[in-house]
Amino acid sequence: MYFSTFAALTCTFTSVFSQGLSSTSLEKHVDSLALDFSFKPVKEAYWTGLPHHRRTPFAASPDGKSAFLAYLDSNETDVHVQQVDPESFTAVGSAVTIEGAKEAGGLVAHDDGFALLTNEALPSGTANAPLDSTPVAVLYRYTDGIQTWKTFLGGPDVDSSLGSLASPDLNGDLVYSSEAGLYGAYFVATAYSGSAEGHFGDSIQYVKTDGTLTTISGATSSWGCSHNTGIAFEAADEAPFASLCAEDQGEIWLNTRGQGMGGVKVANENTTNGGSGEPMGGMSGSYSNMVRLVDSDAYVLAWVSRGAVDLTENEWLGGGNTQCSNRTNNRNVAIAQFSDKNTLDGEEATSEIGAADGDSQVNWITQGTADASNAHVAAFDSESVVVTWEEIEDPYCPVIAMGCQGEFTGTRFQLVTQGAKVGEPLVETDVYVAGDMVTLSDGRVCWPYVSMTWDLSQPVAYGGSGATADKISFACISNSAGSGNGVASSTSAVAGTSTVAGTSTAAPSTTFLTSVRHTDSAAAPTTSALETLPASPSDTTVVVDPASSAPQVHTATVIATPAPAPSSSASPGKDKGGKPSCRGRRPAGV
Repeated sequence: MYFSTFAALTCTFTSVFSQGLSSTSLEKHVDSLALDFSFKPVKEAYWTGLPHHRRTPFAASPDGKSAFLAYLDSNETDVHVQQVDPESFTAVGSAVTIEGAKEAGGLVAHDDGFALLTNEALPSGTANAPLDSTPVAVLYRYTDGIQTWKTFLGGPDVDSSLGSLASPDLNGDLVYSSEAGLYGAYFVATAYSGSAEGHFGDSIQYVKTDGTLTTISGATSSWGCSHNTGIAFEAADEAPFASLCAEDQGEIWLNTRGQGMGGVKVANENTTNGGSGEPMGGMSGSYSNMVRLVDSDAYVLAWVSRGAVDLTENEWLGGGNTQCSNRTNNRNVAIAQFSDKNTLDGEEATSEIGAADGDSQVNWITQGTADASNAHVAAFDSESVVVTWEEIEDPYCPVIAMGCQGEFTGTRFQLVTQGAKVGEPLVETDVYVAGDMVTLSDGRVCWPYVSMTWDLSQPVAYGGSGATADKISFACISNSAGSGNGVASSTSAVAGTSTVAGTSTAAPSTTFLTSVRHTDSAAAPTTSALETLPASPSDTTVVVDPASSAPQVHTATVIATPAPAPSSSASPGKDKGGKPSCRGRRPAGV
């Protein structure tokens, strides 16, 4: 494995003095995709209400001839999947509509169609369904525009020893392995019955190519990381697939083995109830955070972190688990490398009670006072990746273990080869990452975004952003000088892009919804049929916490603060005795 020669670089902040990415590496297809339905490009963050990009899942077919984009319409009533030409990034035909779908949670492209992870209410009259039509996770397969099957991944017919699961917020991802012949879905869930009722955890489910939900011992999980705050998931040649979770007890785990709050400890993180600093993007995140290198068994993870100092015992969780304080108030970008789906290159994060330094193993991509968010990673080849993030200069971070606000200064694109930075990051103020970063057959990494003014200086208005868009832009980046072509031509009218740096030449391309079309899908099998493979004792760690009515701060101490110190009164709060029964919406006035 190529990592062995460069193991010493894994935990070292190193720059290679050679050509990095430049403006000629990047091409922009501004407003190239006209949508059949408008959608809302802004999703408010949990608790703080700060703006996040609403995810638009994007995927390319294995034969390279087609791509697909999924999005939730602005009425938030249906999800639409549009075929896209991977050269011009224009629409091919009309969008397929999945009526009643509430979120676009993950997308896999096939040569003959696509598979979509979404959430929707169970059919009326379903026995033991969640109250108030709370949606549950569901996987759709479409072939040549026609629904082939759908399989519910939650609800009363999916086995869970701790209670039936729903997914009102579908943070997570969908991946597919042709070698294994399996789809894998990893998503946040909440129990609406049983011993875990009212609590949030997560679920990993596997589905065969014919739509059969399949329980695989040592791979399937119905309750893994309690209060999962971030997911990274990537396909492997066989189950279990590579998985990581960020939980709100103080760690990020490579949990491919076990699927719970254990395994390989990647990082210590300062946390609060329902939050750990949005390491994988927070609300509308948990995609393109981990990538499998091309023609390799190795993986790379990118996340944002405040670092870790002064480890103490997690008295509530016990079992040698730890908590920590922030090293900084702002978040920096870090990466971790894995030689395979089970093995971290380099040292694990320490679990030594009393340790002053809890992040010495981290390979930092940034180490400054600017706040980093929306971190993602994509592979160019078997050795090099692009790591991207957004920055705020002089951030204000008033809430423990949540996001920051301030002036957006651009999206960064950093070339990393064999664990080391190459050159300086490319900075763009009018390109963002708002959907999956996909490596095309020609080596380009491409992703969708909305051409708009991006403002991170204040929370979204209570009740959600009213901004809508009816066009999607795409950007592609290449790991070779001169391979990009700046702004590409488009068959759609281009209104231009706006930046926040005062150099805007045109208004952002946004519009308001004027009409909605519906396309009827052909009747297709709906299944919750469950195939159980030979079982063995599970090594999944199960955590069900005591019920409480208010959020709880696990550690509020903050030191070494280059950014303004957080206000403890602005934190989600802490009540002695336990965690909250669920993660609620941001209250009015907070």
